[in-house]
Amino acid sequence: MKFGMRKPSLNKSIAARTTGRATRAVKRALIPGYGKKGMGWLRDPKRAARNAVYQRTTFDVRDLFKK
Repeated sequence: MKFGMRKPSLNKSIAARTTGRATRAVKRALIPGYGKKGMGWLRDPKRAARNAVYQRTTFDVRDLFKK
């Protein structure tokens, strides 16, 4: 498991910002539970646990410049 600073990825950052509001709206309308809090634990608990640990043990470069 990674510990410390995450390496920034320009491609992933752009992809996250350009996933359109319309795409999310369609998925939310078609897929029950999409975008609801806690659904990751129901769908894949092992993955959700790993992601929760990762989020708590790493930080982003941009977090250093926020304050």
